[in-house]
This record gives sequence, structure tokens and C-alpha cells, in this order.
Amino acid sequence: MPQFAVDGAELTYDDEGPRDPEGVPLVFIHGWTANRHRWDHQMEHFAAGHRVIRLDLRGHGDSTGIGARAIADLAGDVMALLDHLEVDRFIPIGHSMGGMIAQTIALTHPERVERMVLVNSISRMAYSRGRGLLMAASTRVPFKLFVAANIQRAFAPGHPRHEIKEYIRASAATPREVVMTLYDAMRAFDVLDRVGEIRVPTLMVHGYHDIQLPVHQMLRMAKGYPDAVIRIIDAGHELPVEKPKELTAALDWFLSGPPSRP
Repeated sequence: MPQFAVDGAELTYDDEGPRDPEGVPLVFIHGWTANRHRWDHQMEHFAAGHRVIRLDLRGHGDSTGIGARAIADLAGDVMALLDHLEVDRFIPIGHSMGGMIAQTIALTHPERVERMVLVNSISRMAYSRGRGLLMAASTRVPFKLFVAANIQRAFAPGHPRHEIKEYIRASAATPREVVMTLYDAMRAFDVLDRVGEIRVPTLMVHGYHDIQLPVHQMLRMAKGYPDAVIRIIDAGHELPVEKPKELTAALDWFLSGPPSRP
């Protein structure tokens, strides 16, 4: 597993697929308390014909480091890695918090973004009442119980329990300081009034049963985008692992070049 040192962190990443000088790499960015393996299905599929890069954000998965206080800090890590890999233009594909990172990159480095995909993500954090109460109670319950409750709610009803338990275990391995600091970072994230500046073709894929970031929040965001298409899939918040084939099919369609809107 290659690693890259940046600002006190060691970022673990994968860089696979053909190095086509005419191609545009895909950069997969995972969400809060997750890791790069959320994208295993997409990685295996797209690496056959694309250069595909994914990373564990600082403090997540196999990466070390803490200290990120804002979504912009994580976006800076991603850009530092891509500069290190000599990647110019690319397609960011972000899930949940990863979608916030992708939007931040699109706003700060528009010349580098070819097009963009947001999976179960939004432009302004607005928690549902249930999740707001859960987060308010986070300082009063054991950390592992807090993580377990969040991950359990992220999946649509009926998802296999043994898989959910494995994702809970992986998420609970994320340091508490990272989890809580980045919760505050997500709570502060708000680019809703700026999304009209993001003029690249953008695909928004969302789970119909997402109660973490409900569909109506995504639709509010989509109204501001000049060039966005939407796909709704019968899943919860963890679309990359709940319905990996359906998500990959949506990405395939979008990356093959759907008509751009004026």
C-alpha cells in the first residue's frame, strides 16, 4: 500500500488502471468514519479501463494523522496527493462527506475538475431531528455505542446484519478526535449559495431511504447546479456498499458522456 506524507499525516492510497495520456483519472473520496474500501466494487470495475485513485482520508482506515478542522483541510490533502501523483484534470467522486470535499475542490480548483459525482451528499449540512438528537447525545454515551447507532441508521431496512456489524467495527476504529472534529466540520459546511459557480457536468446519486441526508436536501442542492443530473436508487445512505452494481451502472452511464445541459 503506497503512502504519501502531508502535513503530519501519512495517507494510504491506491492508484490503479492504465495511464492513458488522453484519459481523465477517477478519484474516489469516502465519507465520515469510512475508508477507501467503500469503493471496492467501483475500483475493480473501472480500473480495467481508467486510471482510478482512492485514498483513506487522514485518521481513517490505514491513514494516520489528525488535525483537520474543516472540509477544506481534507480537500487540501486530496489535492496534495494528486499533485504528488502528477494528476492535472480529474473526476472527483465523493460519498457523503467525500461529496463535500469534492464540491470544495470544484470551487477552489475549477480548472482541475472535468466533471463530478456526488453520492448521498449535500451542499449545506442540515441534520434530521433524529440524527440531531443522536449527535447531541454523543458526549453522554460510550463512543462505540454512538458510532454503532450512526452506522446502523445509515443502512436501509433489511440490509444483512453481519455486514452492518463489520462496517460498525471499521468505523469504531476511527479515532474519537477525528470523528468528533469532522462532525463539527460537516456541521459548519455550507456552500449552498455557491453551487451555481460549479459549472461542470455533475451527477447526483442518492439513496431513496437515506435518513442521514434525506433526498429532499439533495434536491434543494440540485436546483442550484447549472448542469446536474439525478439518479435515485432504492437504498439508504451507504449506497456504494448497499447497491454497488446499481451505483456502478449509474457512474458508467454518466462517464460515457450524457448530454450536457446549456
